[in-house]
Amino acid sequence: MNKGFSNYLDVLRFGAAFAVLISHFAYPRFTEGRHIWVRELNLGSDAVVLFFVLSGLVIAFVAQTKDHGFRSFAFNRATRILSVAIPALILGYALDRTGAALFPAFYDSLFYNPLPLAEHLARGLSFTSEWGGMQTRLGSNGPYWSLSYEVAYYALFAIAWYLTGALRTVLLALGVWLVGLNILLLMPAWLMGVWVWRCLDRGLMPRQRLIPYLVFGLPLAYVGAQITGLPEGLRMLTSMALPLDTLNTLRFSDEFLWNNLLAVGFALHLLGVAALTRRRAARPAGRLIPWLAGGSFSLYLFHYPLLQFLGPALPGTGTALLDDALLLGLVTLTCYAFAGVFERTLKDQRAWLLSRTAETKKAPS
Repeated sequence: MNKGFSNYLDVLRFGAAFAVLISHFAYPRFTEGRHIWVRELNLGSDAVVLFFVLSGLVIAFVAQTKDHGFRSFAFNRATRILSVAIPALILGYALDRTGAALFPAFYDSLFYNPLPLAEHLARGLSFTSEWGGMQTRLGSNGPYWSLSYEVAYYALFAIAWYLTGALRTVLLALGVWLVGLNILLLMPAWLMGVWVWRCLDRGLMPRQRLIPYLVFGLPLAYVGAQITGLPEGLRMLTSMALPLDTLNTLRFSDEFLWNNLLAVGFALHLLGVAALTRRRAARPAGRLIPWLAGGSFSLYLFHYPLLQFLGPALPGTGTALLDDALLLGLVTLTCYAFAGVFERTLKDQRAWLLSRTAETKKAPS
């Protein structure tokens, strides 16, 4: 994975996380409909699909080049997720309970599910909040749903990658049954990222004449799809094929036709960018983009409880756009402060855990 391509992935990581934040910030309950066009374009949902493709690419890359065993893979993936998920769940719970006590009208049932702390943590840390038959919202943290999908994909991939024989077959079948239909409907999007890495690893690059179409044509095609209403058309097609009660149970997978089509286009775009950057020397990325990307997981996972709390808590300035800027700025800055404490200290956290494990093994029984 060359430096230019890696820099581009950093831009996408931050851009997708910020698009999700903006999508939620645009709810009329936070900004009184001033940015409703963002909601109408459904950019947040599309950004999560990009995250799935990027995740599949990165996981396939590390499994082949760094994590040369199931134990190493499990440790690195678990610490990466939990270093942000644990504090996000605990601090989010504290914000939710405080906010619900101070501003009860703002914490209505559509956007807030007040689970008991034990259930909140158990469902969150087991990442089963969207598994088949067990769907629930964790407090106000709607974006947490995607981690339930991600961890399921990690587990199924690890079983397929590291295990063999009958054990692999049995565990894959059990895993598919446990996670349920909703998560499986978006797994092709995640697997498109795996496919991108396999192409890169084998040197299967697009022909030179195709590169401009993949790099520039596919983003333009996305704009065209939005203008023509293709995403909504595919959702309507799904609703015509499925009973309404079935469509409602799909929850975050109710646009699976559009989501998977978008993933295919994005994967092809990434191949085009990889081919383009391979032929050109990478320019220095500077410090800003890697720094922003290094806190993107925290931005994604912690912004909604902050929006939910700060939305009614911040005093108005009398100028609507200034109110919007203060809310967006404070949420973003707080998320990056959160990242500085938890996400960016992952290396030290891993070192501490490994040292504790080594000490435990040396201790006399």
